[in-house]
Amino acid sequence: MSGGATRRPTSFDVAERAGVSQSTVSRALAGSPVIAEPTRNKVLKAAEELGYFVDERAARLRRGSTGTIAVVVICRPGESASTINPFAYALLGSVCVAASERGFETLVSFQANEERLFGHYQERGWADGLVVIGTTTNEPAWDYFRKLEAGGRKVVYWGSPFDELEWVRSDNHAAGRLAVEHLLASGYRNPCFLGALDTPQVQFTERWEGYAAAMRDAGLEPRLVATVNAATREEEGRRAAQRLVERSDGVDAVFAACDAMALGAMDAFAAADLAVPQDIGVIGFDDLLAGRFSRPPLTTIGPDPAQAGAALVEAVLGTEEGEARRRVPVHLITRGSTART
Repeated sequence: MSGGATRRPTSFDVAERAGVSQSTVSRALAGSPVIAEPTRNKVLKAAEELGYFVDERAARLRRGSTGTIAVVVICRPGESASTINPFAYALLGSVCVAASERGFETLVSFQANEERLFGHYQERGWADGLVVIGTTTNEPAWDYFRKLEAGGRKVVYWGSPFDELEWVRSDNHAAGRLAVEHLLASGYRNPCFLGALDTPQVQFTERWEGYAAAMRDAGLEPRLVATVNAATREEEGRRAAQRLVERSDGVDAVFAACDAMALGAMDAFAAADLAVPQDIGVIGFDDLLAGRFSRPPLTTIGPDPAQAGAALVEAVLGTEEGEARRRVPVHLITRGSTART
């Protein structure tokens, strides 16, 4: 062989080393039950000695599967992936783990610019399906991926702004109820909701609806402190909290639509010499790592990322469990920002 290149061993080489036929090698390495255990062990030993490995990707393609799930993380236009909500990274990691547990690899892409959006992984034979997560502020990206729902493609969305898509979301209504019940049990009497309702962020609206229903059930009037667009969610929360302080209308607790807004609100309260949790309680949603180390640590509500990742993988692979797990349960994590009593 020219150039001194080393020839890769083949199944025929393994057959010769093991003293069996090539078809026996194929069946043994595929785990066929018709091959006796001593013969299988002989084939496996010969393959190991020769450094022969089955091309799993080729084998899967022959069975009609790529063995891969594509994951697209939508970013804000003009910003780097480092600005994404940290929960999206936790969710991404959970999708990768859940896919691996089912024998699938993941192909991950971070996308933001409208002219470079791409989602045709299934058509190219690169993946069996697609999971889309990330910020809803990038409307062109969501419009693009929304169109991928047609044509028999397997696409599943985390927190999609469009209800007609195959989405998986947190149980946001339950989160709103949990927040109100916890704040009232902690001694607060006039909690408000801090967030925006007129945005593609459907999750925020659902949390407001759960909050409002729980307030009415308790005989209280729901109170909305609306946020407006800013460079970051933290800044949105900070500005809304500043307006709340200026109003001085008796609000004694805040349920923020997300942890980032809650942390921004806590900054504004500190600047106004309002003590958290004594003067005002704060609770968020997402369970961001930053909230665990804020002062005081942030009480929050959030889904288990592992359950969310598993639900997305089950949905994109078309399992029966995926049909039943469109809503991921949430749980309350009590910390210092609501420890009034």
